[in-house]
Parts: sequence; C-alpha cells; structure tokens
Amino acid sequence: MKKLIWILLIASGTGLAQTFPNKPVKIIVPFAPGGASDLMPRLVGDKLGALLGQPMLIENRPGAAGNVGMEAGARAAPDGYTLLSAPNGNMVVNPHMYTKLNYDVFKDLAPVTRIAAVQNVLVVHADVPAKTVKDLIALAKAKPGELNFASPGNGSQAHVAVELLKLRLGLDIVHVPCQGVGPALKDLLGGRITLMVAQVPSALPHIKAGKLRALGVASSAPLAALPGVPTIAEAADLRGFEAVSWYALMAPAGTPKEVIAKIQSDIAKVLQMPDVREKLEAMGAEPSGESSAELAARIKGEYDHWGDVVKKANIKAD
Repeated sequence: MKKLIWILLIASGTGLAQTFPNKPVKIIVPFAPGGASDLMPRLVGDKLGALLGQPMLIENRPGAAGNVGMEAGARAAPDGYTLLSAPNGNMVVNPHMYTKLNYDVFKDLAPVTRIAAVQNVLVVHADVPAKTVKDLIALAKAKPGELNFASPGNGSQAHVAVELLKLRLGLDIVHVPCQGVGPALKDLLGGRITLMVAQVPSALPHIKAGKLRALGVASSAPLAALPGVPTIAEAADLRGFEAVSWYALMAPAGTPKEVIAKIQSDIAKVLQMPDVREKLEAMGAEPSGESSAELAARIKGEYDHWGDVVKKANIKAD
C-alpha cells in the first residue's frame, strides 16, 4: 500500500509539473510594502511571470516581525502556486528567539532559490573618536557599558552581527532596538547612538556626506562601493566573521521538486537579465539564483551559526 501511495504521489507531482502553471502564482511577503523583502520579489516577479506565462501576484502579510506571513506561506497548498519571500532573519534567527512559532523552517518550507544578498557595514557617528575597527574595540574596552549600538529591532541582522562581534571580542556595548532602519539611522545620525551595522545602501549616502564613518564591511571580501574600507574579519583579526543580509524564495513543504526546479531555473534566467541586475545593484543587492540544494545548505549552516549567537547572547523576542 505504501509503495502504491508513493507511486501515486510521484505521478501526481510529475503531472503537475507538466501543466504548471495554468493560473496566477502568488508570492507572500511577510512585511509591509516598500522594504527589500517586498521590492525584490516584485522586481523578479514581473519578469518571472512573463517566463511562466501567468501573472505574479504579491500579497503583503505583515505582523509579528514577519512571523504572520511566514506561517501563511508555510500553511499554503504545496502546489507551486503560493511562494514565500523570506529574509534570512526569519529563517535562521527568529526560530531561536521565539519560544513558539507556528511554522518550522525545515519541516514546513522547501527552499527554491536565493534572490539576492545585501552587504552590511560597521559605521560610527562622525564625532566618535575611532578611525578603525581596532580603535573602536579599544574604546569599547576602555568604556565598558558606555557605548551603544542601534538596530531595526531584536533579532535583525544588524543586531546579531554586533552581538557576534561582542562575543568574539569580549565587549560590553549596549543594544538599543528601534522600530525599523529609519529610526535607527536617525538616532545614529543624531549622535544618540555610537555605532551600527547597517546595510550598505542605507548607510552609503551618509558615509559619503561625512556624517557616518565606515570602519569595516561585514562581508568576506572588500566592497567596490566602499574603497579602502577593510573587512571586519581582517581589521579585527576575526577569521570567518561575516554577516550578510539575504532574501530567499521558499515554497510550502511538499511542493513537487519538478515545480521547484522550474521556478528556480526561471528565476536564475531572470537574474541574468541586464535590466534586472541593474535595478538590483542600484538597490545595493547582489543577484544570486543559487540552487535549492545550495540554499538548503546555507539555511542549515546559518541556522546553527546564528542560533549559537542567540543562545550565548541571550537574545529574546520583543
């Protein structure tokens, strides 16, 4: 009987893949319109719809730090007609912060592809007397508990990146969670905050204006957008230090592999289109398009890595 059921499931999946899609495809975004997790699937979705021959619909389902939309995506029918735009924080950080989530990253969701990554940079207010990462470390050690750092909220990449820095260097710097990137940058620019790990596109105009000083990038290699700025790993002698924001496309678990493979393949084609690459790069994003297997390995590795940081830093949900 089990063998018969398995054969029927394979057959139904193959049949669906051959006819997919024959109606509009929806992408659930777990945040309000306007942010990167919303703009990226809209940009990719327009072109993907043309390749699939069906309209791509964006449905914003904000709430509970993205957990409402994540659950909606996980609970959707596994037929390829509902996808989920998922930032890495919701995949690899939130599950460790919340004592109860109504979705399981590994049991309820299937990786499709990573759309793009956005690099982060460690910045300080221009009046802070630290010209390098090592200067900042020395300042923090000389004034334990007196320096502070902003983030868009608990569990954000900006938050856990600095917590990782604190853990590896034994620093005492106070976290100030804000209600979004805008308020966090406003406090930093106003001099009420000492430092922040911010996405390069958000910080770059203020760096160029001389209002913020870039000390190090949280990537594995220096960035062309910030010439002369070293990696944090190099500047602080922290081998392997990296904190990159990325945005993935997921499907409900049980979605036929053939359907996932088709969507991934078409998105990879979309990400090679010059106009799409140009628009993503203008947002400070690096197009990806990696396979579902590569994304699965990335999620597992970062899930364990950031889970360890959350535990050691005792990070709790708001």
